[in-house]
Amino acid sequence: MSRVRLGWSDLPGRRVGLYGLGVEGRASLRRCRALGIEPVLVDDAAAGDDPAVLATDAGGLEALSGCDVVVKSPGISRYGAAVAALQDAGVAVVGGLGLWLADADLARVLVITGTKGKSTTTSIAAHLLSAWGYRCLLAGNIGKPPYDPPVGDEYDYWVVEVSSYQATDLPVTPPVAAVTSLHPDHLPWHGGDPETYYRDKLSALSQPGADVTVANGDSPLLLGHADLLGPHVRWVHADDEPGATWIAGLGLLGLHNRRNAIIAQDALRTMGIAEASDEDALVRAAAGFHGLASRLNVVGRRGGVTFVDDNLSTNVLPALAAVDAFPDRRVALIVGGQSRGIDYAPLALGLRSRTLPLLLVTVPTNGPDIHQQVVAAGAGPAASIVDAASLDEAVTLSADWAEPDGVVLLSPAAPSFDLFRDYRARGEAFVAATLACGGEPVTA
Repeated sequence: MSRVRLGWSDLPGRRVGLYGLGVEGRASLRRCRALGIEPVLVDDAAAGDDPAVLATDAGGLEALSGCDVVVKSPGISRYGAAVAALQDAGVAVVGGLGLWLADADLARVLVITGTKGKSTTTSIAAHLLSAWGYRCLLAGNIGKPPYDPPVGDEYDYWVVEVSSYQATDLPVTPPVAAVTSLHPDHLPWHGGDPETYYRDKLSALSQPGADVTVANGDSPLLLGHADLLGPHVRWVHADDEPGATWIAGLGLLGLHNRRNAIIAQDALRTMGIAEASDEDALVRAAAGFHGLASRLNVVGRRGGVTFVDDNLSTNVLPALAAVDAFPDRRVALIVGGQSRGIDYAPLALGLRSRTLPLLLVTVPTNGPDIHQQVVAAGAGPAASIVDAASLDEAVTLSADWAEPDGVVLLSPAAPSFDLFRDYRARGEAFVAATLACGGEPVTA
């Protein structure tokens, strides 16, 4: 896949189009106008109420084909027919984040990617920098587009979460970058092929300028794809830094989050941030950190039963990590949601090591498929499986089974978009179901 190295500073004087007008597309529009550029505006879902916005299939693609540069939104696949047509027409197809990186002082930028764990790791790194008094922007997939004019540019450091969608837009890599995990995900966007997804995801770490990749050394897939990382790799393990008392101050559950914290620390240390090597400074900075919503958050209790919202888990890897966060308790694991065609046999394989009872409760819409795949692969004698017709039914079944002191864990290993607006709506429904079955709310 060819990478065009252009920065926002290169666009004045060129014919520019914007393809996709979501959050990042609107930020790109503001940046264009700040540069004196009035771009062609195209969106797949143009509603017709703004005559300046063309629908892709109603003249929009033709208009974009007449541009020199098209800035596409990350959700538009580089493997789709529209992008292929633009590239065949000689149009440079780029992304807003890639344009920003091409102009940035990369020594002050930390890029973090990974199938799961990248949001938590990015948040930890940005929190530490801010607590130490540095002006830091939490940017990218989790934060604000760093090129949006209202965001400004008066920062000491930028910590940028990069999705697999954004990774294919990056023409450069900062000297220090990090990767938290690797597992098949978002396959339709990446042409349906796991190896293409791996290559695209890890490309964020290996573009010109790359030097050190701080990587999860507990991931067999990352170890097996080390050739796609930066020229120098620092492997991090969950049991590294045994004396790191500061991590407890973050208040995060699970060994995987311990590893995420060490990755954040090691990346900052590799960037030359002195405080990242000072245990006292780390302890002081960790205080006040708040974990992300729907990431292993305790949201309710019914007697000794704990209800945990981890519904940002959208594939097998984080679901297994969530179960592992409760090694000494019986767990009712609620899984299911929108199908993305991923293989759920690894879920069964990962559950085989459980010795305490585990109930796998599937919910629509791909619950039956998960059930079938797990049974075929064999989840071990400690696991049993039931199907629920709704999230409400799943929570009630799980709570009754988990008595007297188990965990009801929503870690669905699938996105929410089939039945819910987004993960927030699914989390709200989980809390409502918790209360409906007699749970008491728990707030931070």
